[in-house]
Amino acid sequence: MPPAIFGIAQLNPVIGDLVGNSDRLLVAVQKLAEQGVQLVLTPELSICGYPPRDLLMHRQFISDMEAAIADLARKLPPDVAVLVGMVSVNPHASQTGGKPLFNSAALLQGGEVRQIFHKRLLPTYDVFDEDRYFAVGNGSQVFTLHLKDGTSLRIGVTICEDIWNDEKFWGKRNYADDPVAELAQNHQLDLLLNLSASPYAVGKQNLRESMLSHSAIMHNLPLIYANQVGANDDLIFDGRSMAFNRSGKIIARGKGFEEDLLVINLEDELNLTASRYESDDAEIFAALVLGVRDYVQKCRFRQVVIGLSGGIDSALVAAIAAEAIGKENVLGVLMPSPYSSTHSITDAIALADNLGISTQIIPIAPMMEAFDASLANLFTGKSSDVTEENLQSRIRGSLLMAISNKFGHLLLSTGNKSEVSVGYCTLYGDMNGGLAAIADVPKTRVFSICEWLNRTNSLLSIKQGKTEVIPVNIITKPPSAELKPDQLDQDSLPPYDILDDILHKLINQHLSASEIIATGHDQAIVDRVVRLVKIAEFKRRQAAPGLRITDRAFGSGWRMPIASKVTP
Repeated sequence: MPPAIFGIAQLNPVIGDLVGNSDRLLVAVQKLAEQGVQLVLTPELSICGYPPRDLLMHRQFISDMEAAIADLARKLPPDVAVLVGMVSVNPHASQTGGKPLFNSAALLQGGEVRQIFHKRLLPTYDVFDEDRYFAVGNGSQVFTLHLKDGTSLRIGVTICEDIWNDEKFWGKRNYADDPVAELAQNHQLDLLLNLSASPYAVGKQNLRESMLSHSAIMHNLPLIYANQVGANDDLIFDGRSMAFNRSGKIIARGKGFEEDLLVINLEDELNLTASRYESDDAEIFAALVLGVRDYVQKCRFRQVVIGLSGGIDSALVAAIAAEAIGKENVLGVLMPSPYSSTHSITDAIALADNLGISTQIIPIAPMMEAFDASLANLFTGKSSDVTEENLQSRIRGSLLMAISNKFGHLLLSTGNKSEVSVGYCTLYGDMNGGLAAIADVPKTRVFSICEWLNRTNSLLSIKQGKTEVIPVNIITKPPSAELKPDQLDQDSLPPYDILDDILHKLINQHLSASEIIATGHDQAIVDRVVRLVKIAEFKRRQAAPGLRITDRAFGSGWRMPIASKVTP
């Protein structure tokens, strides 16, 4: 097999931007063609971006996509074959009553669409909802690539989920058939391709590598896998496209969390450290930076505003934002109340100085007094309680939204997963925002990432002699909402190491209360946490989109009812 005929265009599409995505594809293919590449693989639905969701219900969007594919085919270098992810019309839908569309890949070469392949396994779980739009694919999934040296290759095409159903790898099957096994057994293939848009979750890359390596070994076929990169709403796509030889050894791997062009020689040896991260903390931070950057840019914002409390959550969000869009585009707002400690203000200012971000200070005591006066008659005879505490948060939320409206800044909310899980957050207060940057990051992980930032000084934006990113006092002091005198989070919640372990077992591992108790946790604590998670559902339904970094997040894949009765 010739050494350098394959390429991957690992691209970051904007959903719905057919012209812009086509232009990026064209430039990528032209660059790869200059390096002698004869076949270019792109990610799943690369022409429109994944997931397009209900844009697919607009007929004009589908016809515009077909026109964009035809136009791209005419512009591409004629001697390069390119597989582009697209949506195609199911011509038999009206007769069969099936879905009107296929999730497809178009083979473009010589100025035209040569062949179209359809996805066969349609995931409808977690964040995926493909059965809502697509029919199960049919027809040949094989094409012949004629090379410049006069030889040819038989190549099998799969799309994302098609390659995730190997019974021997998983010990089970989620679908009736295995498209990869069928291709390998029924066709004399020389190569297997997979176009993917596989969302990021911490730890998922190792699973992908093992699964794809197993597939290459099982079928004795080289395998090339192109994955989308970039963030779309709550989903982050990490790229890290790969190629494997028939022995299952990785011989190419794309960069993580950024666009990349790969030229693949199936005889190459890969430096396996090239796109590895030193720790889960480093990987998660890179994912969150990409998530914030893409959300800001794709929603056409330029700057962000963050409420700086002097606490660790807002500190991490500020660090992520400074790295994502530049320190000059981040505004931190301090809003001290009579209950704010002196160190909260000094810690927040120290953080801003470390990051190089600008700040504003707006004391909220006068507004608290105005609310108390306005409600005095109505609240006569009622003692002060969480109502007044929440008013402080809502005052701050209103101020931040006013700044957002006046200056066009995107407000980043700063609640972590532990708080969001149990409702330790205030609707129309600290939950205000256009994006919840760390809503899928447990509190214990927030501490871990901040400690990693200080250990490695990993922010590109503050390398000018700073010895720390997050002021040490922010990391070491006990967490507090500071809504009443001497308040600490652990007055209301279990210690975060206990809380996060219970939440992980409940949310990610789907264990019942009794199963969690059996692992050694106190029954009263478990029952209380389960109840808090349940009754906080109405809050989460009204929250800003939260970036997903685990395999179970409160976003598009979380579909719990608000009105329900569930006992521990």
